[in-house]
Amino acid sequence: MNRLAGVTSPYLLQHADNPVDWWPWTPEAFEEARRRDVPVLLSVGYSACHWCHVMAHESFEDEATAAYMNEHFVNVKVDREERPDVDAVYMEAVQAATGQGGWPMTVFLTADAEPFYFGTYFPPESRHGLPSFRQVLEGVAAAWTDRRDEVGEVASRIVHDLSERTLAHGGEGLPGEAESAQALLGLTREYDEKHGGFGGAPKFPPSMTIEFLLRHHARTGADGALQMAADTCEAMARGGLYDQLGGGFARYSVDREWVVPHFEKMLYDNALLCRVYAHLWRSTGSELARRVALETADFMVRELRTAEGGFASALDADSEDADGRHVEGAYYVWTPAQLREALGEEDAVFAAELFTVTEEGTFEEGSSVLQLPVADATDEARAADVRARLLAARELRERPGRDDKVVAAWNGLAIAALAETGAYFDRPDLIERATEAADLLVRLHMGPVARLVRTSKDGRAGAHDGVLEDYADVAEGFLALAAVTGEGAWLEFAGFLTDIVLQHFTGEGGQLYDTADDAEQLIRRPQDPTDSATPAGWTAAAGALLSYAAYTGSEPHRTAAEGALGVVKALGPRAPRFIGWGLAVAEALLDGPREVAVAGPVGGRLHRTALLGQAPGAVVAAGETAGSEFPLLAERPMLDGVPTAYVCRRFVCEAPTTDPQELARALSGAGG
Repeated sequence: MNRLAGVTSPYLLQHADNPVDWWPWTPEAFEEARRRDVPVLLSVGYSACHWCHVMAHESFEDEATAAYMNEHFVNVKVDREERPDVDAVYMEAVQAATGQGGWPMTVFLTADAEPFYFGTYFPPESRHGLPSFRQVLEGVAAAWTDRRDEVGEVASRIVHDLSERTLAHGGEGLPGEAESAQALLGLTREYDEKHGGFGGAPKFPPSMTIEFLLRHHARTGADGALQMAADTCEAMARGGLYDQLGGGFARYSVDREWVVPHFEKMLYDNALLCRVYAHLWRSTGSELARRVALETADFMVRELRTAEGGFASALDADSEDADGRHVEGAYYVWTPAQLREALGEEDAVFAAELFTVTEEGTFEEGSSVLQLPVADATDEARAADVRARLLAARELRERPGRDDKVVAAWNGLAIAALAETGAYFDRPDLIERATEAADLLVRLHMGPVARLVRTSKDGRAGAHDGVLEDYADVAEGFLALAAVTGEGAWLEFAGFLTDIVLQHFTGEGGQLYDTADDAEQLIRRPQDPTDSATPAGWTAAAGALLSYAAYTGSEPHRTAAEGALGVVKALGPRAPRFIGWGLAVAEALLDGPREVAVAGPVGGRLHRTALLGQAPGAVVAAGETAGSEFPLLAERPMLDGVPTAYVCRRFVCEAPTTDPQELARALSGAGG
């Protein structure tokens, strides 16, 4: 009996009609394995994963394969986005055993959840050096039956090896000027001067690294840091990674030139990149950065917003093409013939040149991914008209599927991006959308004691506890919303969440864990300070703790933030690409961060000037009365009835000012 009907994960629901007798990750599944004396087959993926769909179609929808799985295993399906703790623990084991990882992830476990055999995608027939999935199943079943002692020894050794892994987190001391400079030097060595970004193919958008570069430039004036950030952002925005018609970014580029993306669109990428481009505009005034930030914000609202006011997780890479085939990228790519059909002969020639659509194609079967390599079209009005007509024609195509679950952490990232973008560009509607998403998180995801539920769907809370990144990123979103709206309730909610981090996620010496001390006990309590597709929960928590301390003067939060940043001292110089958010938080620490209190109207000139200040990690509180909304506003009145700004850092305050230009100078970053 397949037990996935009724769950809140769209990924699991995609498998609810499989002939495989799937179980969700529950104690009952492992009890069943113990009762039947069979191993557990753990399959982990997510709804926008192309190869997860391929393996499902090839193997999990196949009656004969499913029958063998049902006879010899208890089969457990996990959505990695819903249970990142389960995913992290077993991915660590897969990578340790095989040297690589990815999704779909296939792991065979004992009834005690101890892993003994690993893999990722397995084809239905052996090819490219991979055994067939059936061969794997038969081999594991035979080993379980004939070599049980050996299986037990392997499982015990793996669990022991994982438990022996200790995480050095920098020991005593904080990341300082030396570590920041070494990190910048390391990034310079890995920078792709020709195409932007870091490393080779596949190339992922380095959102957190760019945040570090922008903050480092603001604090030190290092032009090289700003140049790497600006050039990378322009290369991504002009390539196929960016949707030139509808806005928004795909997950990554399969090549180093940013031409062909892996077409799924994730909420977290778009939230992070929206904020990056808004911050780039704040630093440079780039019109391209402004356009991309706004188009990406509008994409999230238009394509990912749910009926409840939250934001859905992802859009699939795959959809049906004109021939009814379910293929990757079908919604986004164009041939010259399709341009002619949509635009007519003359405009099709113009569009092909504008967007680099060729007869040979840049993708599969002669199709091309739209790019915008030329800085300015010769006829902007015509380009806008062509873009609008192509977008309308694309709307008639079969749309990619959407993963409708609301993930707390990723919605926190979206709240921060939309709030700041709305404030920078006078788009109050974006601030409203951010507020509605925050309201949903408070109403549905936060319990009476501020414990977060990780996911919800269709207004129904999921069953799984929030992990560290949920608390950290939601707190980050609430703090950004507090700065923009002047509503102190968001600061209070952020305080509830950061208090939980202190109480339940913090270990000795400043180290943090990805799961709470009262969460389900897995074979290892996961902790990872390195960025992957999103900021590490560890460093995101450090940032939220530091900002909350700056708002409130809370010494415990400041101390916890500093303790957590020891890992940046250790890893920043050695692996800067993989701890970009930690380096960005370290820049805020090196700068203070600055505390800005604006006694005056929210949205007024002085408040807007404060929000546009480039000082790394500066916190902003605004309000006309010196009430209890923000501790920063206490005893800081308007002078002579005129809006007044107060700027402090490291227990020292500058003279209050009523002049926006003077405030801008005080928050200009380098030399400020």
